[in-house]
Formats: sequence, structure tokens, C-alpha cells
Amino acid sequence: MQREIFESEHDQFRASVREFLTRYAVPNLRRWSQEGIVDRSIYTEAAKFGLMGFSVPEAFGGAGVADDFRYNAIVAEELSRMDSDAPAFTLQNDIIAPYLLELTNDEQKARWLPKFAAGELIVAVAMTEPGTGSDLQGIKTTARREGDGWILNGAKTFISSGIHADLVVVVARTDPEAKASSAFTLFAVERAMPGFTRGRNLDKLGLHSQDTAELNFDDVRVPDENVIGQVGKGFIHLMHNLPMERLSIAVSAVASCRTVLDYTLTYVKDRKAFGSPIGSFQANRFTLAELETEVDMAQVYVDRCILLLNNKRLDVTDAAKAKWWTTELQQKLIYQCQQMHGGYGFMTEYPVARAYADARIQTIYGGSTQIMKEIIGRSLGL
Repeated sequence: MQREIFESEHDQFRASVREFLTRYAVPNLRRWSQEGIVDRSIYTEAAKFGLMGFSVPEAFGGAGVADDFRYNAIVAEELSRMDSDAPAFTLQNDIIAPYLLELTNDEQKARWLPKFAAGELIVAVAMTEPGTGSDLQGIKTTARREGDGWILNGAKTFISSGIHADLVVVVARTDPEAKASSAFTLFAVERAMPGFTRGRNLDKLGLHSQDTAELNFDDVRVPDENVIGQVGKGFIHLMHNLPMERLSIAVSAVASCRTVLDYTLTYVKDRKAFGSPIGSFQANRFTLAELETEVDMAQVYVDRCILLLNNKRLDVTDAAKAKWWTTELQQKLIYQCQQMHGGYGFMTEYPVARAYADARIQTIYGGSTQIMKEIIGRSLGL
């Protein structure tokens, strides 16, 4: 089905993104996967092409398109088309940027945004802890007031870009007695702060090129000027940004579905069994017809969500629907396409095998499928 949400300037931007990835990313994908991390320079090179911090105001070095998520979607789609989610541009543009744009004061903007837009400042968000996953209310990392700052203690895990990060937005409990809505505060922890250390670059099932780390905070002194947003409003700040984060995951999921389906169609037309292309067998033909229909339908819903977000009308429930449905479709589609590849689908030299491993996290991070269904169920008054 023909998509109708993009305009000529978006098509030009897509061409630029595709050119950049072809030139700078594709030749390095295998090496990055083996090393478990991308070259840091890829972020500064991406900034030169306008792929980093394009939502940042022009006064701080960005393109000033903060209210048009279509640019974010294009980056996510082209990364999926490239058969990789590395480097982590969507993390920086879709998840990190709103914190720096919406929650920082003028001094913080001047301090961080120019380097962020230039790809020189890589940022991570540290929410998940060893004992907590989707239940953010269970966070045990604490920050206590001392003089004109805070003393931060705790540990985080599964932190995307945790090795490369120069700045980490840490969620910490600042009021042990308060309910969740007023118990947490966001702190910007900088690379050189004493007491801030990184653990290992975690060995994951997929997404091997993306650095994912354990972070430790041992009496880290964080000055007041590094508090992000309002003290005690951290949980509310997190909830405000979650619909955009979940839509970003949904965009990547549908783009991955389309990419895997397209090269599977090519494969089943060429691969023969019993003298005929395997795509001509009714079982495969019907399966592919179903998948083609479902991908088109998912794309229509996600495109609608993109426009709702642009108009500031995307709510938590709509984002949850997009997130769980598209990521579960991604699991199903890749599994069925991999099955059609036979033994070749088990070989990592084939993109369908890599897609199988990379996609597994999609139904988990950003809120698991079960949490998404819980959100939707509550919206129904259940």
C-alpha cells in the first residue's frame, strides 16, 4: 500500500540517510558486531549529514524539526533496511533528545545541546536495575541531599550506549517515603564524576554492535545544576516520554518486517524444491499473503500514530497498542520467514538469522508485551 505521510523534504532526507549508511555504516557492520561496539566517530560523521540531533533548535546546532517525528521514523526505517539497528541513532534522537529539549533549563541547553547535535556528546538513560525491569516503582538507586548537591548510590543494568555515554540520565529515588509520582528525580551524571564506574559490555543474544552496560554509582556527588526537570517529578517525566519511545520501537518493528519479508520473497522465488520455486507451494504462498497483509495494516496504524504524535495527540494507550502488536508481528514474521529459508535460515551469514536474534528484545524493552496489554486493559476500565 502506498504511504502518504511523507513530503518531498522527507524524501530528500531519506536519500541522505541512505547515502550515509551505505557509505559509513554498511562496510563496518560485521566488524562492529564482532567487536561489540560501533566506532564512536560514526556519531560525529552522522551529525555532518544531519542524522543526529535534528530536533535540536538551530541556535544550538540542530535542524529545529522537533515537532516532526517523520524524520525520526525515516532514520529508524533506513537502519532496519540496512539490516542493523547499529549505530544507536534512534536511542539518541527518539529517546534522549526529548529529555534534553523539554526538561533542561537554559544553562543546561547551552551546555549540552551543541555537542549533542554535533554527535560529540553521547547520552544514555539509566532506569533498569538488577532487581527491577518494567516495574520502575521498584527502583532502589537513591540520591540524598547534601549541601548544594546530591549523593547518588546504586546500580543500573542493560543500559544502551552505556559504554560510549558521556552523560547518563539516572533515575534515582529522592524521597523514600513518597508514592511513585513524587519519589524520583532525574540526574545527569557525567563521565568524569568520581564514583561513577562502568561494568562490562554485556554479551547479548542479538544487537551485538550496540554497547549495553552495567553502571555503578558509589557516592557520586551530583551538583544541583545537573538535576534534570523538577525534583520529585522524575516518574512523571519518564511517563511523559514513553509514548514516543514506544512508537519508535513500533516504527523499527514494522520496518524490520518489511525488510525481512522483501528479501524472503526474493529467496522463495529463486529457491527450488521438487523442481519448483518454494514460493509457489500453496502453504508458503498463503503464509506470505497473510504476512504481506498484516505488514500493510501495521504500517497504516503506525503512520497514523506518527501523525498523532506530531499533533501532540498520541496517548499512552495508542502507543501501547502500536508497540505490542508490531513487535509481536515482528517475532511471528521473522520466525515464519526463517522457516522458509530452511537450513540457511540458521546461518548468521543470512540476514534472516541475524534479524531473528536482533528482534527478540523488541517485545521486552520499552515495556514488555504484558505491560502493554495491562495498560490497554486498564484503559478499558478493567
